[in-house]
Amino acid sequence: MNKYKTIDEYISSFPQSTQLFLNNIKKTIKEVVPEALETISYGMPTFKLKKNLIHFAAYKHHIGIYPTPSGVEVFKKELKEYKTSKGAIQFPLNKPIPLDLIRRIVKYRRNEVLND
Repeated sequence: MNKYKTIDEYISSFPQSTQLFLNNIKKTIKEVVPEALETISYGMPTFKLKKNLIHFAAYKHHIGIYPTPSGVEVFKKELKEYKTSKGAIQFPLNKPIPLDLIRRIVKYRRNEVLND
């Protein structure tokens, strides 16, 4: 069972400074994919469009974005300054979150899901 029922409930559980990052990420995703369903999946805020589009989560020192392996691979050159793994990106909390890059990753994932 999920600890949180909504993305807003999840976001409100963090310190104010982290909430700002999370709300900006949520707003950016909603601007790109307003039709996406907001939910909690794997205990993380998730946007779905036919299937999981992107997850994000806050940690002590970073925000994790989970755009699937393809969402990381396509942008690997632009992500070289960030810690990444097969399907995850870590944006440190002590630096500005690259919302334009997140916007482009979400657009890519939206097109990928809709053309699948």
